[in-house]
Amino acid sequence: MLFTTSNKVLLLKVVIHLAAFLPLLNLYYLAFNDQLGADPVQEVIHFTGIGAFNLLLVTLTVSPIAKKFKLGYLLQIRRLLGIYTFSYALMHLFNFLVFDLQLAWSLFFSEVVKRPYITIGMIAFVLLTTLAITSLNSIKRNMGKSWQSLHNYSYFIAMLVSVHFYWSVKSEIISPLFYMLLTVALLAFRYKKIKTLILSIFVKKIRTK
Repeated sequence: MLFTTSNKVLLLKVVIHLAAFLPLLNLYYLAFNDQLGADPVQEVIHFTGIGAFNLLLVTLTVSPIAKKFKLGYLLQIRRLLGIYTFSYALMHLFNFLVFDLQLAWSLFFSEVVKRPYITIGMIAFVLLTTLAITSLNSIKRNMGKSWQSLHNYSYFIAMLVSVHFYWSVKSEIISPLFYMLLTVALLAFRYKKIKTLILSIFVKKIRTK
């Protein structure tokens, strides 16, 4: 048959590659050709930041859809979506550090400490980096059951990113509020997992005292 499970997964992965990579390529093409308006730096930073958030939310949407409509093969595209989420987040940080701060590392660390929304953003990025590294099959196998526990922190990352987005805007808050509500709605499907995650964190803290 033409539309076997493997073919469906392959087609979805091709669509994800095109939908994620081509806009990023077009963004930098427009930026280097001075076609992004009066403030291209902020445009690039915002585009990659909101792109990372969109991809993170899409990744969180996969499991509920797969479970609801019994489309188990959709779970095979989560890692690719996660890698692109990390890639966009990395470019978001890179754009901020290189184009906005001109590689002024002392200023960068000062901003991380002084500005709460940047602090939260960096915490989310560090966690996201950890998930990206541990998505490698060899590391996943070595981690065993602890792998899933670690990757449940994607819910925490989503909450951090929604707060980061909300605090980063100065006037227009409709879009950040919409994303925050969407994040809460998606996380509501995992309230049992989130409850277990929170309880496990508290138990670990109690044991270390």
